Amino acid sequence: MSAITLTIVSCSKDSGGNDFDIPGTRTQAQVTADFEALDIQPGINDFSLENLTEGSFWNFRVIAPDDASESNRRPLVIDLHGGSGNSSSTAHQSMTDCYVRPGLDALNAYVLSPNSGAGEWYDINNQNQVLILLQLATSTWHIDTSKILLTGYSNGGNGAWFFADFYPQFFSAGIAMASSYDSERSDGSVPKINIPLYVIHSNDDEVFPVAITEGFVDDSVNAGSDIVFVKVDGPTHSQVCDFDTHLEDAVDWVLNEVW
Repeated sequence: MSAITLTIVSCSKDSGGNDFDIPGTRTQAQVTADFEALDIQPGINDFSLENLTEGSFWNFRVIAPDDASESNRRPLVIDLHGGSGNSSSTAHQSMTDCYVRPGLDALNAYVLSPNSGAGEWYDINNQNQVLILLQLATSTWHIDTSKILLTGYSNGGNGAWFFADFYPQFFSAGIAMASSYDSERSDGSVPKINIPLYVIHSNDDEVFPVAITEGFVDDSVNAGSDIVFVKVDGPTHSQVCDFDTHLEDAVDWVLNEVW
């Protein structure tokens, strides 16, 4: 994993990426020092980190394993919450206990859940938040950088697709739940996603109809993407906590088929 930089390549579906200079008065060294000073305890930790813009903060939750060490490096999961674009200040915390912790338990991993603020996950500010936090975590904690996983629910699932689409070099796999991500570019082309994905969708999702998501999956698979698409019965879009056992199944796939 490369060192943190102040310039991140920001991407959108219709551009090849442009350099984005993060505005602000704080230095890379200040942000790095503040991150390294965080007191990470086993279990749940909630933090607010002043970022590169003075007076602006990234709020995120860290679930830390109790046995991570230099000789026992653990996986890292970047978990993206739903409701981005209109989320509350606690959106990254509210679903942790009901499906993220039990669903990911078998990994014994670090879990980093950022808050998107008022933006979408593909907004430039959130692209930089996710990538900089990722790079800070991998340079500071006892992480196996060959085992970095993306997860997300609803808009967070779309975010997981987006980062898998544009930043596959940082991740080994992605799990998208209750998502609806169209990877088609403005010229009509659909690119191959260069990491494997496990996409879970309910037949009873009333917000993102399963047929539309299945169409997006099929288009991506036809472009060469490695995607496992799992349709489940029962939960509606708002019944997030009912996805815990389905997330457990996805973790089995990661352990047995990816890592």
